Amino acid sequence: MGIRMGTQLLFTLLLGALFCNAADAKFSRYSFPKDFIFGTGSAAYQYEGAYQEGGKGPSIWDTFSHIPGKILNNDTGDVANDFYHRYKEDVDLLTDMNMDAFRFSIAWTRILPNGSLSGGINKEGVAFYNGLIDYVIVKGLIPFVTIFHWDTPQALESKYGGFLSENIVNDYLDFAEVCFREFGDRVKYWSTFNEPLTYSAYGYAKGIFAPGRCSPYVSASCGAGDSGREPYTVAHHIHLSHAAAVQLYRTKYQPTQKGQIGIVVVTHWFVPYNETDAGDLGAVQRSIDFMLGWFLDPIVHGDYPGTMRGWLGDRLPSFTPEQSAMVKGSYDFIGVNYYTTYYAKSAPPPSSNLLSYEADSRANTTGFRDGKPIGPQEFTPSFFNYPPGLRELLLYTKRKYNNPVMYVTENGIDEGNNSTVPEALKDGHRIAFHSKHLQFVNHAIRDGARVKGYFTWTFMDCFEWGDGYADRFGLVFVDRRDNLRRHRKQSSYWIADFLRRR
Repeated sequence: MGIRMGTQLLFTLLLGALFCNAADAKFSRYSFPKDFIFGTGSAAYQYEGAYQEGGKGPSIWDTFSHIPGKILNNDTGDVANDFYHRYKEDVDLLTDMNMDAFRFSIAWTRILPNGSLSGGINKEGVAFYNGLIDYVIVKGLIPFVTIFHWDTPQALESKYGGFLSENIVNDYLDFAEVCFREFGDRVKYWSTFNEPLTYSAYGYAKGIFAPGRCSPYVSASCGAGDSGREPYTVAHHIHLSHAAAVQLYRTKYQPTQKGQIGIVVVTHWFVPYNETDAGDLGAVQRSIDFMLGWFLDPIVHGDYPGTMRGWLGDRLPSFTPEQSAMVKGSYDFIGVNYYTTYYAKSAPPPSSNLLSYEADSRANTTGFRDGKPIGPQEFTPSFFNYPPGLRELLLYTKRKYNNPVMYVTENGIDEGNNSTVPEALKDGHRIAFHSKHLQFVNHAIRDGARVKGYFTWTFMDCFEWGDGYADRFGLVFVDRRDNLRRHRKQSSYWIADFLRRR
């Protein structure tokens, strides 16, 4: 499938500017279809804390974050936002913001402390999520539940290498079934995995996320690893786990529970550095295929993109005919996480002894052309504020993947965690960010994309993985100097007004 480039990009920018300016004054939830869902998101390790309470077992993130030097400032999620103890007051804030839905994940080891059924089901963990789900619903919100958000049980990592082994498929399936059985009478939106690309590439190629594996030439601080193969092996087992869970849900639970199930992917949008250069156009396609196509091609078309197969050869695992049939069509919706857009420029193949996901996937990507950024550079310097990219991504997914039902499951921008409380609450740039991105989502819907919801990232400032607490993406400020006291930012009042029902 080709990508519309050149004058199309200029047209999009001009049209978007006109559209945004005209819409600002009256833009609200009523600009969207009646059944459109607005919400915000979270994740268990980033929010819950209580890492040794309530019968919970250790995850790879509990292990990784306690290794000195792995996380900025040696921060951990041991306490995080203490959501485990404060979830009711936090859910109350969501209703104050007039949200429709709350997206959260279930910590695998809070349900199965050693990762498998052999270790027993933790009744305290089940009770916690039952209480959370019930309270979310009582407050008039829809629970959007992610089964896996990167927190592999440490016991399974130690036993057989976690997602490096196909053994993970059965243990993941058992975990998913416990979730369906215990919570599926009330949960009607399930995501099997959040951002499998980030988990695979950052954990097994770069080595900067748990479990911290990479080839020695990538980083001397990594443990054992093979950056040229392991990310693809891990992602392959994620595909098989996802498909098995969807098959189980559809055959055993969906007929009575009447829910929907999908997967959440992340990708940047890419535009050619030189719009008339065939090599740059090819670099764009390769960059998209190695982010979005890696996970959507199999579940929509039954196999990996030809771009990947041609580039990787036998480093990319193959599906058997039976696996391909199971993976293909294994979704009711697609969650799309979007943060930024880059230019892509052609590059020569990497040296054969320097193979890694990064070398395979990115060609030369940059946020700058002729010294000018593609959009305002944010606190995290790899993020460029470029709202038209979200519209183009949604329309590309519509064209390439048979117009699936989509939810924008993450979209947000960060700032530094170095402000006093009064200053930290002044986040007008976040208001502009969400307003503009929502307008481009609206435009994509008008152009036929079946987008059914939009979730900000994130509800509250939280542990941001390798950056610890240095980044603040939240609508709510968490004061880590004052007993984690919550303070609503200006953006939370803006979104409450935007979502107010007449």
